Amino acid sequence: MFLVDSSVWIDFFNGKATPESDYLAEHIEEGRFLVGDLILTEVLQGTGSQAEFDQVLRLLSVADQIQISDRIIAIQVARHFRKLRALGITVRKTIDTLIATRCIADGIPLLFSDRDFDPFVEHLGLETVAGAG
Repeated sequence: MFLVDSSVWIDFFNGKATPESDYLAEHIEEGRFLVGDLILTEVLQGTGSQAEFDQVLRLLSVADQIQISDRIIAIQVARHFRKLRALGITVRKTIDTLIATRCIADGIPLLFSDRDFDPFVEHLGLETVAGAG
């Protein structure tokens, strides 16, 4: 199982070929991916019409869902943020820290094309999806 970030879903739904969206397209039928609640929100917010909203919601609702944050994760997010800041790295989006921290805590590989996750891979042990990117 792996978690798919909104950066990949957006490329996938827009038909933009990237190594990550191609990986998702090749493996989507296997159903081994997870959809995070906050990622679902991000993707649905980007839909242009009600029909597109409904179509995306149907597709993403068949996958296993994961809650990104709780109290334990929230505290660990702050620790990760502080550790990266101490290394001179500014995390631009709290939601990325939430997603990365959930994946690190649960040992879930993340499929992403947003380079904001790179410091989490390099310094905090975030796993990426083998064979993608």
